[in-house]
Amino acid sequence: MRRMRRLVIATTNPHKVEEFRELLGDLPYQLVSLADLGVAQDVEETGTTFAENAVIKAVAYADITGELALADDSGLEIDALGGEPGVYSARWAGADVTYEERHRLLLARLADVPAARRTARYQCAIAIAAPSPQGLIDLVEGTLEGRIADAPAGTGGFGYDPIFYVPDAERTVGQLSAAEKHRISHRARAAANAQLVLRRLADGDDARDTTRKHPNAAH
Repeated sequence: MRRMRRLVIATTNPHKVEEFRELLGDLPYQLVSLADLGVAQDVEETGTTFAENAVIKAVAYADITGELALADDSGLEIDALGGEPGVYSARWAGADVTYEERHRLLLARLADVPAARRTARYQCAIAIAAPSPQGLIDLVEGTLEGRIADAPAGTGGFGYDPIFYVPDAERTVGQLSAAEKHRISHRARAAANAQLVLRRLADGDDARDTTRKHPNAAH
């Protein structure tokens, strides 16, 4: 019996690891985290887009671990702020600033912006890579449109979820159950596309034949 292939969830964020275990748990892979492998090395996100950063991390961690790796980069884009915080969503207010404080800062900047102009979106890019010389296998994306609420609501999820209002759900992401979030979130949508790629690999496709050379891949 062929050993189940390992897939490294290449993030140091435990919340993301938990979400990916739930989103990808049905795949025929042994899902392992960087912590499971004892990998403490931090890969610097030097890209200017979510896609670039996802590729940088996936390729780097595939080489570091010697395993198939999946990495994402995701964040919040607010139209009234010119797309901020964007790729800097996790660190734009400072590395040690809590999300509660980030919520307060963002809401203060939007205090005079009417609801119709508070449009925003969650973006997620997921890259899948194998160790060199194969490199990047594929890159997929997912988006969730919404707007910034007037005040935080809900204790579910993480990050900016309590202030991200989804009109179709008539609630913030922070007010959704985990099951509801996993049906509509940007990460869930990107993960659904990633599943197609991973199932092809699991079905016996040679990664060397499906590898796409990406201009932002770091080899």
